[in-house]
Amino acid sequence: MEALSAAGIPIVAERGTNGGWMLTEGYRTNLTGMKKEEIQSLLLSQPTGIALDLGISDNFESAFQKLVAAFPSMYQEEAEKVRQRIHIDGAGWRESSEQVPLLPLIQEAIWLERKLLILYSRGAELAERLVQPLGLVAKNNAWYLVADTVGGMRTYRISRLHEAAMQGETFDRPERFDLASYWQQSIMEFKSALPRYPAKIRIREAELPRFRQQWYVTLMKEGAVCHGEVEADVLFNTLESACEILLKFGSAVEALEPSELRQKLLQEVQAMVSLYAANQEE
Repeated sequence: MEALSAAGIPIVAERGTNGGWMLTEGYRTNLTGMKKEEIQSLLLSQPTGIALDLGISDNFESAFQKLVAAFPSMYQEEAEKVRQRIHIDGAGWRESSEQVPLLPLIQEAIWLERKLLILYSRGAELAERLVQPLGLVAKNNAWYLVADTVGGMRTYRISRLHEAAMQGETFDRPERFDLASYWQQSIMEFKSALPRYPAKIRIREAELPRFRQQWYVTLMKEGAVCHGEVEADVLFNTLESACEILLKFGSAVEALEPSELRQKLLQEVQAMVSLYAANQEE
């Protein structure tokens, strides 16, 4: 009661046989006192393929309309203005081809805190595990199951599960487990375990923004601009991925080191020249 009072809720106490705690007569909350800017931020939420996979897209839209209807009248016009001017499409350009028919079953097991017996692909083999499902994560149109196992926490890509059977046995969810924190830590560990292939390049300054947006490459150190070009130390994952990325930029970038990277690129370019020259002769 003290916490409610400290939060600004007008709650009062009456002594006596018929006394008790009550709200001040006529009190109404204004969406818990949300500011206009906070309400506007909620309007950017949109149902996506994720909501569709979980079977809750209709519920999302219904709840959203109820939320808008509950806005103070002075904000409702502003709410419609925001929705008509900003749209967040979280689906991406390429729709996922992954099939996740086991997703509803896994989701139910998580809600009920029931153990799962799963059969999943591990390389060319199939493996069976009894797991305690703790949460679902959606990333880049792919679904992942985070589960506790005898060997510790594990993450399974749901599209790679062949079978899943919910068990009658329940489990106790770890008290201090936080799904978002676990996932971020997993990403950091995954990135730190990736192979590293350092190299030095010379690239046109105008191409730097596009180069920075490439996946699987990191600009470590950039030199000064000289004649419209920049020398930089970069970190690729492998020799093969370095060649693939650099070839995208054609003559706008030159590999300076190591020599094996230059040789690999030269071989690829010569092979392309031979291919097109042969076609030209025909």
